[in-house]
Amino acid sequence: MKDNVYFDNAATTWPKPEAVYQFMDSFFRSHGVNPGRSGSLLAVEAEQMITQTRSMLAQFFNFSGASSRVVFTLNGTDALNMAIGGLVEPDDHMIITRLEHNAVLRTANHLERDKSIKVTRVAPEPNGYVDPEAIRKAIKPDTKLIVLNHASNVIGTVQPLAQVAQVARDAGIVLIVDSAQTAGVLPIDMDALDIGVLTFTGHKGLFGPMGIGGMIISERVDLKPLRFGGTGVDSISTYQPDAYPYRLEAGTVSVPGIAGLHAAQKWFRSLGEELAEQQGLSVGTAEQCRLALAHIHAVELAHIERIDAKLCEFDSVRIIGSPRDGARVATLSFTVKGMSTERIADQLDADHQVCARAGLQCAPLVHVDAGTVDAGGTIRLSPGYFTDEQDMQQLLDALDDILGET
Repeated sequence: MKDNVYFDNAATTWPKPEAVYQFMDSFFRSHGVNPGRSGSLLAVEAEQMITQTRSMLAQFFNFSGASSRVVFTLNGTDALNMAIGGLVEPDDHMIITRLEHNAVLRTANHLERDKSIKVTRVAPEPNGYVDPEAIRKAIKPDTKLIVLNHASNVIGTVQPLAQVAQVARDAGIVLIVDSAQTAGVLPIDMDALDIGVLTFTGHKGLFGPMGIGGMIISERVDLKPLRFGGTGVDSISTYQPDAYPYRLEAGTVSVPGIAGLHAAQKWFRSLGEELAEQQGLSVGTAEQCRLALAHIHAVELAHIERIDAKLCEFDSVRIIGSPRDGARVATLSFTVKGMSTERIADQLDADHQVCARAGLQCAPLVHVDAGTVDAGGTIRLSPGYFTDEQDMQQLLDALDDILGET
């Protein structure tokens, strides 16, 4: 038995590729200076790494606009706050879904209470997917934006992004996509879908560290800055510079965090190159990344299908959002009749060294709709790309042991 087996990758992926650890350490040791704040060689080289990372991420998400519109933030929540708050004005209307994470729910709630923003919260169908037509019907003359959680962090359903993007395009409304659960797992084509703002976090499917996130902003969208401060350029200006990324990046960026994303992007390309060679393909960087994503997603789905099958052996288990008859990521939530979620999580951890997530997973409306709030939420299991056979067997044995009592 391993000392720890990790099934909470929906919260943060762990472990990371070894190249991420190595590059973060070596770059921070050799270039731990403030980029853009001096003309020294070290500062210039640190800025070059950051600029390259912007370009790599732009290509990763097929964004053909200026790479300066790849803006780094503290995390995905920070990016969503900046994107939503930077677009709406008092008395505007916005549309979100009831599948959203608190990064969107609480932001919308505060804007509704404090800024007179009107909010429509579109419910998903019973199977966990939002009907794009329901979003279309929610549009009003004063609708300013639509926010869509690409995949639920509770039940793993992947929303019909292309169709929702078409609804937004037809209405001339900005679409903000929260890719926290899909970036690095599913391909996202910003240009083809004409996404207004794509927000991402570094520490999940992108295999970067905690404390770094960002957003990519279409050239047809301008966000007003919500924070102000030093940028290292145009210091004489009385106000925040208008140019991207400085318009939204106030203060020193996380050089170690961006270095982690930089190394992870190279790792995706290396994995894709290896897969292409195995298949006898000669492809460019973009296709290499797509091959890597397809491979990662397939590996993770194979794990979750085994877990799903095991849970279905027990009559006491209720899988939330099931049956999922469309696209999904490798995240599954369940409850057990007669057992509290805390007890199950404690037994998994204490008796079987299995790390899972119990509770409401920062997405309370999903649990309200599923009727799981009073029970303390669900147990969430989310294997990752680096989950191995021993991890899987330890979890499946643990489920047999715990659920065999019910």
